[in-house]
Amino acid sequence: MRVPTVVTNDVLFHEPGRRILQDVVTAIRHNITIDELGFRRERHADRYLKPPEEMARLFSRYPEALERTVEIARQCRFSLDELAYQYPEEKMLPGLTAQQALAQLTWEGAERRYPEGVPDKVVALIKHELRLIEILQYAPYFLTVNAIVQFVRSKDILCQGRGSAANSAVCYVLGITSIDPERNNLLFERFVSQERKEPPDIDVDFEHERREIVMQWVYETYGRDHSALCSTVVRYHTKGAVRDIGKALGLPEDVTKLLSSQVWGHGEGIDETRARELNFNMADRRLRLTLELAQQLEGTPRHLSQHPGGFVLTNDRLDDLVPIEPARMVDRQVIEWDKDDIDILKFMKVDVLALGMLTCMKRSFDLLAEHKGMTLDLATIPAEDPATYAMIRKADTIGVFQIESRAQMSMLPRIKPRTFYDLVVKVAIVRPGPILSLGT
Repeated sequence: MRVPTVVTNDVLFHEPGRRILQDVVTAIRHNITIDELGFRRERHADRYLKPPEEMARLFSRYPEALERTVEIARQCRFSLDELAYQYPEEKMLPGLTAQQALAQLTWEGAERRYPEGVPDKVVALIKHELRLIEILQYAPYFLTVNAIVQFVRSKDILCQGRGSAANSAVCYVLGITSIDPERNNLLFERFVSQERKEPPDIDVDFEHERREIVMQWVYETYGRDHSALCSTVVRYHTKGAVRDIGKALGLPEDVTKLLSSQVWGHGEGIDETRARELNFNMADRRLRLTLELAQQLEGTPRHLSQHPGGFVLTNDRLDDLVPIEPARMVDRQVIEWDKDDIDILKFMKVDVLALGMLTCMKRSFDLLAEHKGMTLDLATIPAEDPATYAMIRKADTIGVFQIESRAQMSMLPRIKPRTFYDLVVKVAIVRPGPILSLGT
């Protein structure tokens, strides 16, 4: 079959002024200087987007081919709204819908968590959450996370849900988190809101040395045509752009290091007065070119990296929505979309993350069971232990997350923590992240 001729342009940069940046990026890709580029450099200077008038002039002998190209462009009207994403159905219990299965598993979990009877406060929270989950049709997602957690428990791997999921009584009774709603004032809408209509995001940490077992189980259970990790697009910041471009232009390594050390923010150049103080010769063409091209390169993608553990799962074939490719790590695969793209498209992502401290805690639990005959987990560790807070007041907290820095240690004599809430206040005062959260 004969395919009619069309006119196109193999574009590498949007306007002619970016030709030199294209050559420098090519040198960066080959890890050589621009002087060594040779025939790897683009031979033609017209690899840019040409206006219609220029295309008509270049292909004046083939007006029909030019018209076919225009017609194809008119037909290319794709919208992301056309993507029909479907989460796996997750019918775990035969004869029950996903919502019914979640409700049954939730009440069974509540009885295990509260063997002496589920408190009225917790009953009310569970009913409220289940009702909202049903309205938003999020039951399959909760069932997926529950299935992962149950598999992990069967392998005696320690795990813990964190983040806003800790505000969920359903997550607590299913064993996904360890925050008891009876002892804490939880706000489920901070996690899932009918007004925001954002997909739930349950981050679950696993022992870092055994997390790969969990990831491979997800691939095997849902199939490699229906599951993959999402990516993260790593973009150039000014420092990195200065280093890469300086190297490609042949600047000495000590010069590029000194140049990049003068950059603190994004989109910020180097003041010429400061450059003279550092004995930089700003009349040097390659030096000035490094700084100019670095500003052009900032914000552009540098490479595609693998998300730490964010799985995208689909009911239909995942590669009908987005290309899947092998990851650099053996037996892993990723999609080409960035994690932020997933959020914009409102895809539900299952985060399977690794935490070294959970490995330490698992070993501690095993040692307690072996030598002290004490069986504990994250949910049954004694609360408000006086001896623990006495150690904190003495700053005997080496290796303890969030309260081990010098700045936070300096707050201990003034706050003198004796309860968990005292620590919450201390962390909120010292760390900017919690302050921002409290302010919003």
